[in-house]
Amino acid sequence: MRKRGRPEVLVSDNGPEFTSRAFDQWRHQQGLVHHLIKPGRRMQNGTCESFNGRFRDECLNENWFKDLAEARQVARGWLCDYNHHRPHTALGGLPPAEFAHRWAELRSPPAPSAQPSDTTPINPDSTQRPG
Repeated sequence: MRKRGRPEVLVSDNGPEFTSRAFDQWRHQQGLVHHLIKPGRRMQNGTCESFNGRFRDECLNENWFKDLAEARQVARGWLCDYNHHRPHTALGGLPPAEFAHRWAELRSPPAPSAQPSDTTPINPDSTQRPG
C-alpha cells in the first residue's frame, strides 16, 4: 500500500489464509473491504488464479528446496524475471514493471518549464503588466 496506494477492495477465495481472524482484523484496521468470490468460481478472481497457477507450474513444481531460505531466494528470482523481463501479452508485450513505469509517466502532471517565455514580473495588485 505504501508503494501503490490503498486498494478499494481485496478480492480472494475462501482459503484459510483469507478467512483467519488475524487477516480479518488487519484488513478492518486498514479500512479495506474484503470481497470473497463464490466457492468453485475461481475465474471471479482470474488474475490472481492465473498468477498462482503460473508460479506453481514454473517455479514451485520445477524446484526442490533444501530449506525456506532457498525457496525464498528462488521465488524472488522467478518473480524478478516475471515482473521485469518477461513480456506479458495482456500488457501489450511489456513486462509489468515497464508497463507500470509508463502508466505512472502518463498519469503524472507535466513538469513546469524552467523559464517562462516572458520574465516580466506581474504586479499582483494590478490586472495589467508593468512596462
